[in-house]
Amino acid sequence: MNPLVTPSWLASRLHDPGTVILDATLPPVGVTPPADSRARYVVNHIRGAVFFDIGEMSDHSTPLPHMLPTPEAFSRSMSALGVGDQMAIVIYEQEGVFSAPRAWWMLRTFGAQNVYMLDGGLRTWTEAGLPMQSGQVQRAPASFHAKLDHNAVKSFTQIQQMIAEHTQILDARSAGRFSGNAPEPRPGIGSGHMPGATSVPFTELVKEGRLKAAEELREIFAAKGVDMKQPITTTCGSGVTAAVIALGLEIAGAKHVSLYDGSWAEYAQHPEAVIEKTSQEATT
Repeated sequence: MNPLVTPSWLASRLHDPGTVILDATLPPVGVTPPADSRARYVVNHIRGAVFFDIGEMSDHSTPLPHMLPTPEAFSRSMSALGVGDQMAIVIYEQEGVFSAPRAWWMLRTFGAQNVYMLDGGLRTWTEAGLPMQSGQVQRAPASFHAKLDHNAVKSFTQIQQMIAEHTQILDARSAGRFSGNAPEPRPGIGSGHMPGATSVPFTELVKEGRLKAAEELREIFAAKGVDMKQPITTTCGSGVTAAVIALGLEIAGAKHVSLYDGSWAEYAQHPEAVIEKTSQEATT
């Protein structure tokens, strides 16, 4: 299934009680001063949209950023937000392609079936002159029963096994961070990459603020040597842009895709991790 939908498709469902729209914009890491995406949502958003705060929806019992919460916690959050697991859920972000795929992946991983991304995000909606509004939106509580798809999420232990078995691991971070020649945006974490991983910077999958077409995505993955018929796990800095690759893989036709939720924020700090650098010898 191609999860991308057009502004006209969404506009025809604006008054459908079985459709819910989520602004899932997350400020990028390392930008000073930090952007306030929730405040920007309050000023201007698609009519009827509610704000999906990825930070708030994450597990706060761990110091790792953006980790999946428990199914029970996610169920409570979604139900209070007015999001039901049987609804058509349409996600967008305010600019570009960065964090909305993470919300798409979270909802899919917790069992929602009809989850879509607005192709081109808020920009294409506003350019089409479609209805906007300001202020907070309060939806009536809904019923969301989260069921975690364990096959969609990988842990550090599983990643270690995958490295040993030479399973495909695609890294969404920049080429400089992957090679070890550029710093990580989070303090105290060195750059580099997992043994055997393939660099697929998520920005290569995006053009003019939207994901590239399916055929272009297939060509990119083919050029990287990715076997779409074999299992693939995506990773990044904190599990956010890894979901951009996961979304791109789904559009391109891959069937066995998972995401390493701890990503580099966990891996690089683990005492058992082997870190490789392009210009330096591997370190442990």
